[in-house]
Amino acid sequence: MTKSRPVLGVIACQRQVGTEPAQTVIERYVRSAMRYADVAALIIPSLPDLMSAGEVAGRLDGVLLTGSPSNVQPHRYADEGGEGPFDPGRDEIALGMVDAMTARGRPVFGICRGFQEINVALGGTLRRDVSASDELLRHHAPDDVPFDAMFDHAHPVHLTEGGVLHRALGKAELTVNSVHFQGVGRLADGLTVEATAPDGLVEAYSTKIGNAPIIAVQWHPEWQPEKNPDSQAFFRLMGDTLRGI
Repeated sequence: MTKSRPVLGVIACQRQVGTEPAQTVIERYVRSAMRYADVAALIIPSLPDLMSAGEVAGRLDGVLLTGSPSNVQPHRYADEGGEGPFDPGRDEIALGMVDAMTARGRPVFGICRGFQEINVALGGTLRRDVSASDELLRHHAPDDVPFDAMFDHAHPVHLTEGGVLHRALGKAELTVNSVHFQGVGRLADGLTVEATAPDGLVEAYSTKIGNAPIIAVQWHPEWQPEKNPDSQAFFRLMGDTLRGI
């Protein structure tokens, strides 16, 4: 009998498709996880008026909070103002999934917006000036570049010696794409820094809450992973974590 693969829940965003609202997941996130982490996947709708995170958490082996064009609403981290687009339904389900999965001892993974969501869910804050501050690198390509060129915008990150990513990737430094306007302001208590940009901005972190591992990165390993062995290694780490290896 073939052993079943772990089932990874992947958060959806609410977007407009034509004249109608739709629950959407950019396919590269799902394909990358399924291929390189060797998992099955289910999409989690961000419809908090019709379900709670806790209703589905028990049926999943882990959850992936993906990137998105939308930003976490500032009131979620005790701030105000900020620029959209916002996706309050996703905020509610995503932050709820962090609580529901960790309460069950199951892994949570984050990419870009998901990295920011986990930090907020655990009590951290965000800063919204990572492409406009004199003290930081530019963390996003200029607005007028073609879509694919956004992911050509890159910088090095230093991996924390002995950390989860350092051990999994077997190197001290990576070159990563940088496609974000927001980043970590105050890192949530209990999170361990796994990678930093040359300007000191946190680019990856990990922790374990009870029996629940958390691993999140600010960059986009799902972008063309077939060309990037480091991205493939990140998803293999995800698969190993889901399997308790």
